Amino acid sequence: MDERDVRLLKAISELETGSPERLHEETDIPVSTIHYRLSNLREEGVITNDRYDFDLEKLGLGVTVLVEVHADYRGSYEEFADRLLTIEGVTNVYFTMGETDFIVVARLSSSETVERLIADFEQLEGVDRTDSTFVISAIEERDALQSYELETLLEELVDE
Repeated sequence: MDERDVRLLKAISELETGSPERLHEETDIPVSTIHYRLSNLREEGVITNDRYDFDLEKLGLGVTVLVEVHADYRGSYEEFADRLLTIEGVTNVYFTMGETDFIVVARLSSSETVERLIADFEQLEGVDRTDSTFVISAIEERDALQSYELETLLEELVDE
């Protein structure tokens, strides 16, 4: 990855669009070069999709619950995580070190559905117990690249 690739990825993150015209305005990289580089970044698996982001609050999935899962499971942690992902509403599963084995993020339609979520966890073989936390308000949810200054990304990601 070179400087232009990093600049493009940062601009995509900031502008929340893959429009070559908008990216050109932001980076001064020629539109034809942007098309070429975006294609290469897709082929390399750096860009994985062309998705639309949704406002989950407006969609009706405005309740976010963080669940610590304490588990005693057989098999690999990946297999167990896959089972956690089968529960409706679960969007992210993280395997962790320390007292908690997994942290799960779920997006739900109402506080009443939390009971169903926890019951579903308790039905999974290997789940010892869960600790749940309601998110009162998401102060900011941002793309990972948005949390870095461009200069830092260039220093850390550009191949020498």
